[in-house]
Amino acid sequence: MGTLATAVERTGGRRIGFMSGRVNSSGQPIGPPVDIDLPLAAPPVTPMLGQFGAVVPLEPDRHTAALFDAFEGDDEDDWTYLSYGPFPDVDAFGQWLDVCARSADTVFFVVEDGDGPCGMAAYLRVQPWSASIEVGHLHFARRLQRTAAATEAMWAMMHRAFGAGYRRYVWKCDALNAPSRAAAERIGFRFEGVFRQATIYKGRNRDTAWYSILDHEWPAIEAEFGRWLDPDNFDG
Repeated sequence: MGTLATAVERTGGRRIGFMSGRVNSSGQPIGPPVDIDLPLAAPPVTPMLGQFGAVVPLEPDRHTAALFDAFEGDDEDDWTYLSYGPFPDVDAFGQWLDVCARSADTVFFVVEDGDGPCGMAAYLRVQPWSASIEVGHLHFARRLQRTAAATEAMWAMMHRAFGAGYRRYVWKCDALNAPSRAAAERIGFRFEGVFRQATIYKGRNRDTAWYSILDHEWPAIEAEFGRWLDPDNFDG
């Protein structure tokens, strides 16, 4: 199987907004025009069904027990770079999921494979006036990691965001989180830089690595997803 990151190279490294050649009446350089009817609507909160699994809205009453069971196979280091977890029991986990489901600015989803719920993801920092959206709160059970269902889930969330008109899709993580950084680059995100001392969690400093995919990069990346997720790309 190939790498999805090769799709970024097909954009030719084009950086819209840098040295656009436009100037205002004072002769100052300005960015290219953007013809978008703002504010955008938020992406719909409905199931995203695929050939390997699904991404569905979080429902604590339905998902708590199954997710807790799926995450029981995790090691403690699977939670190292999240600001929460691991949870001591299903009740504590359920209380946290209830808080997630009531969040006003973060929309949580559950990732399912053929055997049921086994991962979480969310849209956050949705900015309808600037057409930017972030994916985060990613936590995949061991059985979901490095599978076609995991890759498909990431494609589904990107596809929905860009389909809703968003022009910037963001991935952020602890700069020390090598697996997360490798995953971002594998599925086509471009590294933007590190915000030093960006936040504090679990009593320690976090420098935050920023990645993004822009709307003009997305068609080539989505085409690569299509090739990668083709059932003929997989053997036994």
